[in-house]
Amino acid sequence: MRESNPRAVHSSDTQKIASLKNGLQCNGKKFFTATRLIWMSFTLSLRLLEATNWKDYELLDSGDGWKLERFGPFVFARPEAQAIWKPMLPSKEWRNVHARFEPAAEESGGHWTFYQKVPQRWELSYPLPSQEGVNTNERLRFWVMCTSGRHLGLFPEVAPHWDWLYPLLRQAGEKRQSRPRVLNLFGYTGLATLAAAAAGAEVTHVDASRKVVQWGQENAKLSGLEQRPIRWLVDDALKFVMREVRRGRSYDGILLDPPKFGRGPKGEVWEVYESLPDLLDRVRQVLSPHPLFLILNLYAVRASAIHVAQALAEIVGGYSGRLEYGELLTRETHGGRYLSHAVYARWGAV
Repeated sequence: MRESNPRAVHSSDTQKIASLKNGLQCNGKKFFTATRLIWMSFTLSLRLLEATNWKDYELLDSGDGWKLERFGPFVFARPEAQAIWKPMLPSKEWRNVHARFEPAAEESGGHWTFYQKVPQRWELSYPLPSQEGVNTNERLRFWVMCTSGRHLGLFPEVAPHWDWLYPLLRQAGEKRQSRPRVLNLFGYTGLATLAAAAAGAEVTHVDASRKVVQWGQENAKLSGLEQRPIRWLVDDALKFVMREVRRGRSYDGILLDPPKFGRGPKGEVWEVYESLPDLLDRVRQVLSPHPLFLILNLYAVRASAIHVAQALAEIVGGYSGRLEYGELLTRETHGGRYLSHAVYARWGAV
């Protein structure tokens, strides 16, 4: 399968970070998981993924613990602890923002300070990739807004996953002459859900927040996808998957984008290091006999990409395919420097 258009910086193009230097064999050789003493014949690839198809989003600059971003016509300054260098743009560009998020002492606390008028919400879009050289002209359209938790309803760095799964699902649907079944856990405002639905998949979207599930439904309507087969569920991810195991249901593709810490709709506690292993074990049990893909992103955790890859490898150890792992990046428009936002691993069937 041809991957459509995200820029991938391979390990041959960049210095591997220290946490990845542990004797792994890459580029088509076998990958050994010592914890289970099993060999798996994956094609293994270290890839640093950057989305290059954005028109409505830019990382303009970063530095001194901040990032300067454009979301459509509006420019914002938000905290970014990993920006340990100096800004490239002059200070007047940083002062000419529409709003700035001022963090509080607690990890997710803070407030927006507005310097120019910003609407309550506004529309952005993202072009879905062409298929076999044919421009489909399909776009995701969605709402963004300044939320109390510094986010705007969009994580631009995950767009390479949309570019990857969209043609994969279209081709699978045409080959199988049936809709692939996709499960999106911790689905947030639903952009990956909509990319899968636009490709012809039947999607189950799960998130613990009723507000963001409703936001996702509004995005579906804005994208003209409200009639597609999407189940929008407000539920605890682990409890939902446990019920799916008992029901005997299975999925051809599964996305997991869990937070570091969170709570379910009934107060269930999610802590990634304690909860993720149990969830991954249940996810393995709901994979279909002929799965297409599995994606896992991790934010704000002390885990390298190879740890994520090894966790994913234990789930798909019985299937052939390509296992990629690395970091999700955005790149400055002006300085050209990268910001790393998350580690990921994804497996796709051959």
